[in-house]
Amino acid sequence: MIPQQTTATVLELQDVTYRRVDKEILHGISLRVSEGEHWALLGPNGAGKSTILGFCGAVTHPTSGTVDVLGGRFGRVELQALRRMIGHVNPRHPLRSPLRIRDIVLTGMTGTIEIPPRWSPEPADLAKADALIADLGLAGKAEERWPTLSQGERGRTLIARALISDPRLLLLDEPSTGLDVAAREQLLETIDLLTETRPRLASVLVTHHLEELPASTTHALLLAEGRVVAAGPVESTLTTAHVSAAFAHPIEVHRHHGRWTARTTRPRALATPHT
Repeated sequence: MIPQQTTATVLELQDVTYRRVDKEILHGISLRVSEGEHWALLGPNGAGKSTILGFCGAVTHPTSGTVDVLGGRFGRVELQALRRMIGHVNPRHPLRSPLRIRDIVLTGMTGTIEIPPRWSPEPADLAKADALIADLGLAGKAEERWPTLSQGERGRTLIARALISDPRLLLLDEPSTGLDVAAREQLLETIDLLTETRPRLASVLVTHHLEELPASTTHALLLAEGRVVAAGPVESTLTTAHVSAAFAHPIEVHRHHGRWTARTTRPRALATPHT
């Protein structure tokens, strides 16, 4: 008998709570992400999405429950070492220097915002950075500087930065923030391509909007007031009933060619005719 291959667990939260001062923000959250899965975290403002992403990125400790990231359990492993194995894309990247695209991508190897003093990349590092820049649609732009980039170019640069260290887990924190429709679509196409170029990579994407979900999304977790409304395969999770419950508003959900739309189901009030 041929043994079945098992899929490795990349991230697991078990009955996690989080308390800030005297207020409990998260109430018994459980989540398991395996390699090759692409999860979306959705919910209204204040639902707890950013706090959960903090666990995923090994930057936040739970008040109770357990968090395992890349085989390391919080409290038993050095979190800084874990962070070096996680790619993080944050459109609010706090870069202040006018670095070139190539240099920004290389900071993904050092885990810093700026190029560290007295650090020089190896020729292989430079070649890897340039290959990623080309793969992400920025060929010929490696010398362009951060202040001159469009929001779409910045987003793709940050994805290249996150991927240069060959992470097993990629975190995307509202990656479409500030993008126009064309730039958003280009960015989502870039994210979708990762399923082909890095089939074992797992990802967690935070967003408020179903329209901003890549077609490659495989699973979703819906939150409301720090509790799980629904979680699991995307088809059975992002339903009209579940999304309406999470946002406390009647929302009709549709999927077409792998992409999602959401519209209110309340009838519009009829305008009063002029007399």
